[in-house]
Amino acid sequence: MINDIQFDAAGRLRHFLTIQGLSRELLVRIMNTAESFASVTEQQVKKVPLLRGKTVVNLFFENSTRTRTTFELAAKRLSADVLNVNIATSATSKGESLLDTIRNIEAMQVDMFVVRHAESGAAHFIARHVAPHISVINGGDGSHSHPTQAMLDMFTIRRVKGDFTRLKVAIVGDIMHSRVARSEIIALNTLGAAQVRVVAPKTLLPADAEALGVEVFHDLDRGLEGVDVIMMLRLQKERMSGAFLPNEHEYLDCFGLTEERLGMAKSDAIVMHPGPINRGVEIDSKVADGPSSVVLQQVSNGIAVRMAVMSMLLRGSDEGTIGGSV
Repeated sequence: MINDIQFDAAGRLRHFLTIQGLSRELLVRIMNTAESFASVTEQQVKKVPLLRGKTVVNLFFENSTRTRTTFELAAKRLSADVLNVNIATSATSKGESLLDTIRNIEAMQVDMFVVRHAESGAAHFIARHVAPHISVINGGDGSHSHPTQAMLDMFTIRRVKGDFTRLKVAIVGDIMHSRVARSEIIALNTLGAAQVRVVAPKTLLPADAEALGVEVFHDLDRGLEGVDVIMMLRLQKERMSGAFLPNEHEYLDCFGLTEERLGMAKSDAIVMHPGPINRGVEIDSKVADGPSSVVLQQVSNGIAVRMAVMSMLLRGSDEGTIGGSV
């Protein structure tokens, strides 16, 4: 069971691998903890001593400058030591090569792995094999999960919009291959969002999309009508070379967010994007840089949320307990 891995015998959060199965109370606790760290970035000395003496390893088998950088900043602002390890793609196969890498780094007496991997389930695999004192955070695995991205987005929404129960949210783009979309959908439903919509061409939707707890739209104008939050997903370039979509221009015409289409949403709707943005493909620059965009707030909030998760895992405090409600 997933939560048998994520929590220790005392019910404290040990690993952060997926949003699935976590309680609303725990997600709120993560956001509350992040709120307490948000002001740290505004201080002259942007550090707190909570994880002094701890060592965090960013173990990235897949490139992502923004995610790795925010994890690194989060750890350093908690006063932890940070080791960045970028592994070549040839070393990513599950089995001895991966375990050998883990064992060698464990021998350096580290305390946490932040793992990013192109294969779904890699972070879970590592969590099952690390030493008992080590925690694992999933920094994105295949098309499966990206839990800290989901939580920084939930934190951003809460700071701007407040109560989730009144919100209609549209997630637009490549739902089928998006680990971000899967994590967002679970988090939004757990937090009680009034309605979660997915908007995409049929070729970029899983066959059982409705089973995820969403309302499906294939027309962007209809999908955006009256929503409070628009989450645009990055369109991977490899989808263009396959049979999923004809070309970038047609995608922009049908599913790209322009100022005109933004007018279909509520007047105070916010626009989000996990980045990096393909300008002129999934979103127009005027929207990405416009007053409705909270993209840069997402980046800033990502540091506070990752600080919150790291502190809850490594401090073993009451902030990381299940509270009997998972």
